[in-house]
Parts: sequence; structure tokens; C-alpha cells
Amino acid sequence: MSTEATTTATTPAAPEGAEPPHGVGSSLPSAEARVKAEGTFPYASDLWAEGLLWAAVLRSPHAHARIVSIDTSHALEMPGVHAVVTHEDVPGEALHGRRTADRPVFASDVVRHHGEAIAAVAADHPDTARMAAAAVIVEYEVLEPVTDPEKAFEAEPLHPDGNLIRHIPLRHGDPEAAGELVVEGLYRIGRQDPAPIGAEAGLAVPRPDGGVELYIASTDPHADRDRAAACFGIAPDHVKVVVTGVPGATADREDASFQLPLGLLALRTGCPVKLTATREESFLGHAHRHPTLLRYRHHADAEGRLVKVEAQILLDAGAYADTSSEALAAAVSFACGPYIVPNAFIEGWAVRTNNPPSGHVRGEGALQVCAAYEAQMDKIAKKLGVDPAELRLRNAMATGDILPTGQTVTCPAPVAELLAAVRDFPLPDLPKDTPEDEWLLPGGPEGAGDPAAVRRGVGYGLGMVQLLGAEGTDEVSTATVKVHGGTATVICAAVETGQGFTTLARQIVQETLGIDDVRVAPVDTDQPPAGPSCRGRHTWVSGGAVERAAKMVRTQLLQPLAHKFGMSTELLQITDGKITSYDGVLSTTVTEALEGKELWATAQCRPHPTEPLDEAGQGDAFVGMAFCAIRAVVDVDIEIGSVRVVELAVAQDVGRILNPAQLRSRIEAGVTQGVGAALTENLRTPRGIVRHPDLTGYALPTALDTPDIRIVKLVEERDVVAPFGAKAASAAPVVTSPAAIASAVRAATGRPVNRLPIRPQAAVAT
Repeated sequence: MSTEATTTATTPAAPEGAEPPHGVGSSLPSAEARVKAEGTFPYASDLWAEGLLWAAVLRSPHAHARIVSIDTSHALEMPGVHAVVTHEDVPGEALHGRRTADRPVFASDVVRHHGEAIAAVAADHPDTARMAAAAVIVEYEVLEPVTDPEKAFEAEPLHPDGNLIRHIPLRHGDPEAAGELVVEGLYRIGRQDPAPIGAEAGLAVPRPDGGVELYIASTDPHADRDRAAACFGIAPDHVKVVVTGVPGATADREDASFQLPLGLLALRTGCPVKLTATREESFLGHAHRHPTLLRYRHHADAEGRLVKVEAQILLDAGAYADTSSEALAAAVSFACGPYIVPNAFIEGWAVRTNNPPSGHVRGEGALQVCAAYEAQMDKIAKKLGVDPAELRLRNAMATGDILPTGQTVTCPAPVAELLAAVRDFPLPDLPKDTPEDEWLLPGGPEGAGDPAAVRRGVGYGLGMVQLLGAEGTDEVSTATVKVHGGTATVICAAVETGQGFTTLARQIVQETLGIDDVRVAPVDTDQPPAGPSCRGRHTWVSGGAVERAAKMVRTQLLQPLAHKFGMSTELLQITDGKITSYDGVLSTTVTEALEGKELWATAQCRPHPTEPLDEAGQGDAFVGMAFCAIRAVVDVDIEIGSVRVVELAVAQDVGRILNPAQLRSRIEAGVTQGVGAALTENLRTPRGIVRHPDLTGYALPTALDTPDIRIVKLVEERDVVAPFGAKAASAAPVVTSPAAIASAVRAATGRPVNRLPIRPQAAVAT
């Protein structure tokens, strides 16, 4: 159950007959909420076309193998089969990738991970397509997989580009610095799957001009279009990506290994082709959170103030590079956490293995290091006999402090304020030991444990995440606002993945132009690019573009009136649908001023540039940062090792609250995803083979596993360089909650808890 405690003022529900929520700062509901709740919202799996064929993909059963031969003849002979494509049928670029083109559309000579695509089939029925895919005969020479990232350094190259994707050696301060107290730790973070509510699906429709239209749940449609065009061997303007509903994305969850075979089959057959992946195919095909090995050594003085941090961070990228370079940069840069560290020496590596590919999942890089550095802070507090919250307060970062990368923290960084808020929030009541009291033992109702073996623990986590891309990424978005007949339309290729951009766009235009009827156009690649839907980009960059375009339309609207009355547009204001002048001489409605007019404007938003980290890991790599503090309260059965999260108290710096209800839901969702990373979610891959690729074997937290989430403070200190001053909301609690839960389990059991998710044996007191 999720509840809210003291926080900044929120907008109450409007009473019957009252004006609906309006503009920035109100809890405007999503325009899609009703149709999604009723089940009538069109997702990719719901689409249909005349003459539709169905696709299926043959995937490798091995983690590492050499392909000796591929025989498609039996599949082609099956009734109802229209086409079978392999690597030989890719007319354009054979390799693709998000940042580095290193991943084949279809494996040709070598299979590098379990589930890699080998061939794809189009048939007149989905069962026929799957049977035909199974009928493709592939002769493999099975090779020994490299699944330990530490062994990847000495192993034979798994890829022509080698096994090392990136190495970042960060050097900051005096290498000879030492503290009176030293603590060390070795930590392991498991492989978390994005686990989207809806599995991947798509529809490809050939065009008369020799091109193709892809109807997919893309979160970066222009990048997907360009990758597809390169593989199809056609011009980008001959490929159109139409974004369908994105069901439950937590980040860039869609994968080109689903999209590219679809387009190839549509071009080959001349028919529309649809693919709806099974849950198993979804687990095998898309990227996961990077499993990470971390070694830490913290130096502190006698008061617990940090003197030096040394760390080694090893990210398992899986078979291909994907976004591993960016994840490593975040991990190395934030390896010391939101603390003042005068001396830091961090070594970071991302390597290829024969494990499933890793990629972008909320808080990539930052989550892994947060779990490790917070464990180190607990060790220092325990050695000194200091309260863990007090130790963190002594080291808390603030605006104006320096990151280990040498970058000055110029954005609001109220770290101490956040931590103090969760520390001082009242603790939940203790459960009674009497059997007639109805409280849940760890393990669920009527759990196997004995109440006498249950111990309560309280722990803390402080986390930080980057906003937008980093290291020179050109963050830009374009938006158009059109007004005609009392209706405003926003055209922007920012994909709504659940982060609330379409609602925010409506609020911006409502507030700027005083128009209630605001619509957001569907997204496709005929529109100018807006970039990927991750790291709070669209709140900042696309929201900023919408605001600028709306303000330009506002000027067009007010200029004739200002000219008529001999004043500047700055002396006019729009409030509640009315235009008034500062002196009250002019008073009219927006509707009257718009009569007979059609106004429009296009604008871009581009934040200030960043730079790549240099050879010493130094540089102004980030546009901005967001911070979060969480206090976790857990009950642990110290005999059987089961853990129940009782409560998570959250304080977060949000810059500015744009939509109170939406913000709370984003924070609660982020916290819940972090609970999964802390306790249950670990995609097991012995010898590189995905074990139990389904939602039975992969344990997602449900509503019954979600603890009370108390949002105790939201700090509204606006970031002056961000449009509206707002910060991203969901990634910071994802990063912070696993570390806080692990800290609480340590407090309850006295065990080190150096692995996520927390295994039962790690929670058994000795």
C-alpha cells in the first residue's frame, strides 16, 4: 500500500461542478487514462491490416556457438509460409546498435548470446510462423561461453571489436591521502529485467514507393528509423516509424531485434507483417540492467569524514555494447555518491561476455554504485559507533561542492535537508508479538516464520542521478504549437512512456495561452526529432520546446491588441482565459481574440553543452543532477532469512512540482521498482542460458509486496537552467531504495549484505 505523509501542497480534487484542474502545478489527469483503464487504448499488439502475415523469430539455444550451416528449405516448403530471411537477406548494413553498430540483425558466423536472432519467418498464421521458425535447421559447433566478466580480460576476443568496451580511470586529488579508518567491501549487483507489462509487438506495412512503415512502441522513433533504413538499404525518408502505445516502459525497452526482422519480411513479401513476442522471447530479446562487480575502499578520519575513496567497477555488458559506455560513465562519476570526497581514484570497465545484452534501465550505473557506497557508509558508522544518518550528514554534498570528475555542482543539491527529513519522520509502530494480532510475518500472511525470530531494522540510502544525456550528447527537441478555432494542438515527437509528457504539454499550453482544449498529436517520424524518452529528457527538453513555441504563439496573439492600445505585449497577461492589461483598459477573452485566426510557431530547446570525460575521468559531463533520500524500515526473520519491507520514507528534490498527482505516482513507481531490485528480481543465466524466462520464474514485486511509501518531503528549489526549474522524478528513487533496504537488513541482522537482490542466506543472523 502506498500512502503520502507531509509534503508540499497538492491540488485537491475539484468538487462536482467546479472548474477542472488547469495549467502547470495542477493535478491534470492524463487524457489517455480512461481508455487505458477501459482496455480500449490501441497498443501495437492490437493493430491489424488487410492481408496480414505473422512473423516469428528463430533464436539461438546456445550462449556461444559457431554456425556451421543454416537450412531454410523445410520451413519454406510448409503450407502458409511466405518468406524466410537470414543474414544473407539483409540488403543494407548487417550491424546495428544504439551507440555502436556492433550487433548483427541476424547471427551469421557466430552466436554470442542465448536468444540471439538467427532467422525470421512470415506466414499466414502465428502458429504456422512459429512452427516454420522451428523447422529452420541450424548446425552449431558449440563453444565454451565466457560468462564471468573478470575472465573477459584474458579470454579470446568474443567480437571483432574485442572484449573491452570502455575503460575509465578517474583520478581526483592526492593518491597518497589516507584516513585513520579504512573499510573495504566487495559487492555484486544482479541482472534486473525491465519486465514491461506488455511484451514487444509491432506491425510493418510496405509502401508503394519501396519503403516501409513500422508501427512499434518506440521510445526513440527517429533513431529507430535511421537504424532500420541503414539495415534495409533504403533512404531514411522511405522508412516511417509510427509510435503506438508504449505499455509499461521503464526506459528504452524496445529492441531492434524485433523491429528489423519485421521490416525485412514486409519488404520481402510485399504484405503487412505483425509480430507479437511471447514473454520468453521478450526476456531473451531485449536488454537488461548491467550485472556489476564492485570493490571499494573508503578512508575516513576519526570523525567519520571521508578522506579518500578507491573503487574498481566492472560492468557486464553482455554480448554487445548497447549503452554500456554511458552506464559506465555514470557509475564511475557517481561512485562516491552525494558526499564530499576530496580524493577519489576509481577504475571502471565495461566488457563483453556471452551473457544476454545489457542496456538502458532506469538509473543505469548509478543504482549499482549507490548500493556499494552506502554499504561502505554503514561500515564506517558501525566502526565508529556513530548513528548512520549522522555519519551521512557529516559528509553530505551541497550546491557548490566538487564531484570527483572535477565538475562543480551548480544545481540545487539539498542532500542534508532530504536526509534530515526522512530521519526525523516518525517511525512506524512495532508489531505485537501476540498471535491474535493481525500483522504480516516476513514471507507473507501466515508465513512460516516465528514472530519471536523477527527483528526490525532501520536503514538509509542517499542517491543521485544525472539529468539528460552526458559527455557531449546533443540534447535537443523541437515542438510546434498550433491554435485554430479555440483548440490548440501540440506536435512533438516526444514519446509518452508513462512519464507524463503529454499531460505536461497540455498544462504548458493551457497556462501560456489560456486555452482549455489542448490536444497532443500522435508521434511519428514525419515530425522533427525529439530524442529518446529517458533520464527526464522530455520534461526538460521537450517541455522547454513546447513552452517556447507556446510563448511565440502568445506573442502573435497579443501583438495586434498591444499595438491597438499602444502598449507592449509584456503589459498584457492571460489569466483564466481572459486577456487583460496592467491598467485594466483592455479586457477581452482569448476566444474573442482568436476569432478567425490560425496561429502557429515552432521552437527548439537545447540545454547547455557538456563534454566527454578525459583520460583522467575529469570533465563537465552532466547537465544536471537530482538527489533522493530514503529511510527503510524492514522486518527480517533471522532464522529463515525472509524480508518484509514495512515502510519507505522518501524525500526528494524535484525542482518544481508540475503535476502533484503525477509526481507522487512517479516516485512511488520508482520506489517499487527499486524494491524488486533489492529483494526479488534477478534474471539467472547459468553458463549464459536464461533460466525461467517468464513471470513465474522471474519474481516481480506485486501490490502485496509494495510497502507503505511515505513521501515526507519534496524540496522545490528550482534549477535555474531547466525549463520550469523541474527535475526528473522516477530514476532517483529507483537508485536509492535498494541501498536503503539493504542498509535496513544490515541493521536488523548484523550481516554485511553485499549482494543485490538480497538472498535469504544473507539475511540469516549468525
